[in-house]
Amino acid sequence: MLFKPHAIAASLLLGFASQQVLAQETVVRLGHVAPTSGSIAHLGKDNENGARLAIEELNAKGVTIGGKKIKFELLAEDDAADPKQGTAAAQKLVDSKVVGVIGHLNSGTSIPASKIYSDAGIPQISPSATNPRYTRQGYKTTFRVVADDVHLGGTLGKYAVNQLKGKSIAVVDDRTAYGQGVADEFDKAVKAAGGKVVGREFTNDKATDFTAILTSLKAKKPDVVFFGGMDAVAGPMLRQMKQLGIDAKFMGGDGICTGELPKLAAGSMGDGQVVCAEAGGVEGEAKKSMEEFGKKFKAKFNTDVQLYAPYVYDAVNVLVAAMQKADSTEPAKFLPVLAATNGYKGVTGTIAFDPKGDIKNGALTLFTYKAGKRDQLAVVR
Repeated sequence: MLFKPHAIAASLLLGFASQQVLAQETVVRLGHVAPTSGSIAHLGKDNENGARLAIEELNAKGVTIGGKKIKFELLAEDDAADPKQGTAAAQKLVDSKVVGVIGHLNSGTSIPASKIYSDAGIPQISPSATNPRYTRQGYKTTFRVVADDVHLGGTLGKYAVNQLKGKSIAVVDDRTAYGQGVADEFDKAVKAAGGKVVGREFTNDKATDFTAILTSLKAKKPDVVFFGGMDAVAGPMLRQMKQLGIDAKFMGGDGICTGELPKLAAGSMGDGQVVCAEAGGVEGEAKKSMEEFGKKFKAKFNTDVQLYAPYVYDAVNVLVAAMQKADSTEPAKFLPVLAATNGYKGVTGTIAFDPKGDIKNGALTLFTYKAGKRDQLAVVR
C-alpha cells in the first residue's frame, strides 16, 4: 500500500499539534483534608464530596490560566479529627506541591496545620473550622467561609436566655478546640444576657457514657443543656438525658446540627427539643442556588448533603477564581488576589474576606428538629 507524501505530512502535523496541546495542559494539585475515618467520618466524606464535585465541574468546563489549559487534581487526606494526624496530612500535601488546601474540617486540626501551610506560603480555606484563633495567628494564608464561634456561641447564648427563657443553663463541652471554644462563647453570652449558668462539665470527643456528668447536672435542675462538640457524642448524650429524666432543651453549634443527629439520638429527641446553629445560611435568591446544589450533589453521590459540602464547593471555586484573576497558579501571585476577594457569588451566599481572612458579615442559621427532620427557625447575621 502506497502512502501519499502530503497525507504523511498532514498526519505528522496533526500528531505534533496534539502533542503540543497535551504538553500545554498543566496539572494543578489542590489538597483537601477532613476526617474520613472515625466517629465523624460521615461529615468528612460530605466535605470531600463537595470538593470532588467542584473539581469535576471545573475540569469539565475547562479552565485556562497563564495561557495553559489546567487540569485540577484533588489530593484528599484523612486526618481522623486528630491534631497529630492533621499536621502529618498537611506536611504530606506541602511535599506533594499542592497550590492550595481546602480544610481542615475541625478547628483542632485546622489550627496546628495552619502553621505548616503558612510556612510553605500555601493558602488554606477552611469550610467549617470556627474557633476564632484559627484566623488570629497573624498568618496571611488562612481563610474561612463560615462565621466563627464568637458569633455562633454568642448568638446561641442570647437565644437561650431571650427566646427559650432559660433560667438555669448547664454547659458541657468535649475539650476540643471547637467544642470548648463554642461553649466558652455561649457561656459568656448567657451571662451577658442576664442568664445563669448552673453547671459547667466536660467530656471528650470519643466518650459514650455521660451518666456521671448528667447525674451531677440533674441535681441542678437545668432547663437548657448546651453541648459544645459533634453529633457523634450529642446523640448518645440525648439518649442518656432521656433515660435519667432530664427534661431540658438541648442546644449546640454546627457540630451537632446535622441530618444524622436524630439517628444517633435513636428516637430520644422530642419535637422542638433541640436548637442548634449552623455557621452559614441563605435567604431569598441564595436559597434557590443552595437547593440546586443539593439536587446536583444527590444525583452525583446518591446521598443528601450532611452539613458543610456547599461551603467546601464554594471554597474550591473561590480559590480557582483568584488564580484566574491573577492569571497564575503560583500561590505567591494569587494569594493577594484571594485575600482581596469581595462580592464572589457562591451557592452559600456572597463571599468577601476581612483582613484576618474571616468571611465578612457571616450568616448563621438556627434550626430545630421535628419528626426527625431539621426545621429552619431563622437566618441571623
